[in-house]
Amino acid sequence: MDAHVVHRAAARAGTDVAVTGIGLVTPGGIGVAASWAAVRAGRSPAAADPLLAGGPVAFSCRVPGFDAGALLGERRALRLDRFTQFALVAAAEAVAGAGLDPLTWDGARVGVVLGCADGGPATVEGQHDRLRDHGPDQVSPLLLPMQLPNMMAGQTAIQFGARGPNLVVATACASGATAIGTARDLLALDRCDIVLAGGSEAMITPLVMAGFARMGALSRRADDPAAASRPFDADRDGFVAGEGAGVLVLERAADARARGARVHGRIIGHGASADAHHVTSPAPDGSGAEAAVRAALLDAGAGPGDVQHVNAHGTSTQLNDLAEAVMLHRVFGGGPLVTSTKGVTGHLLGAAGAVEAVLTVLAVQQGVVPPTANLETLDPRMEIKVADHETETRIDLAVSTSCGFGGQNAVLAIAAP
Repeated sequence: MDAHVVHRAAARAGTDVAVTGIGLVTPGGIGVAASWAAVRAGRSPAAADPLLAGGPVAFSCRVPGFDAGALLGERRALRLDRFTQFALVAAAEAVAGAGLDPLTWDGARVGVVLGCADGGPATVEGQHDRLRDHGPDQVSPLLLPMQLPNMMAGQTAIQFGARGPNLVVATACASGATAIGTARDLLALDRCDIVLAGGSEAMITPLVMAGFARMGALSRRADDPAAASRPFDADRDGFVAGEGAGVLVLERAADARARGARVHGRIIGHGASADAHHVTSPAPDGSGAEAAVRAALLDAGAGPGDVQHVNAHGTSTQLNDLAEAVMLHRVFGGGPLVTSTKGVTGHLLGAAGAVEAVLTVLAVQQGVVPPTANLETLDPRMEIKVADHETETRIDLAVSTSCGFGGQNAVLAIAAP
């Protein structure tokens, strides 16, 4: 490690950010335990989706058994789009797990930073049908409060009395990771003492899926949906759309230690970049994502040789997976063990980076690299080690990569507690 990196590490040492709470709502299940068990088992729940019947792609990765009325109260659930419902359930698990009481914390020092690519398209599509069929007087006055992306953070603040900085960031499928990086900056700048950070998405609607299908982004493996998401596999043909949320409670490490909090892991680096290449396709050589990886490592005061595990963006599309694999080999060689948990969850779009950050924290904490589900034959053009089965190994430092339409990249460096 060169002198500049060592100096950088010393400068950042006082602003290490501890993860003291985690919450998940994913196609693997509701809650961290169910989601992590599904990812470790390498079982994809992708299945035929009745709401997409008749469309060009009629299967997806839905959250199983999600009863918003039971989880949030019937009256409140009716006033929330599904993406906000997911966020609130994940946030509640994270806050409870952190051992924090919103009735006693200083809400002015608690921020909320969440990521989302789209907001509430299901609400928009439903209300558009009412406008078309019944006229403007039948459009719900809750249309905007339900579908606007920022309402996810606003509703979270209302539920938890968080009166600090409050925002939703949108960097497409990098949104969740961007939110966590932004939250880390707020803590480093002493704008907050606690931040609820993460992302949520509920974009599986007929219109949105038709758009993705027209772009050629979705897998067409309708005869076997559970095997359709196959990151880095030579036979991959597109992603499977998923939904869900991941939320982390973040505090400065010194503050977490002072209150005796359990620390799951630490966010010690964040890098962001733009490909400036194409509106949907990644730079073929992965140069934009590489810049974000190297920035995250520099921020962490670490080098490529310090990383034992990479939770890759790995969408199961031809262009993304190849560009990312080329980049990872250039940065890391054949060193760290790579996995893409999208083989199980599908692509959670704006929530992907947040959910994968939680899964990476768990991998570091437990010393377990989960498998890349459905990987049968690694694309021979890829010179990286991809986990095709669960592997127990010590992980001191891991990297989670996220990339989005528009060429937006966000990378997190996650260290052991």
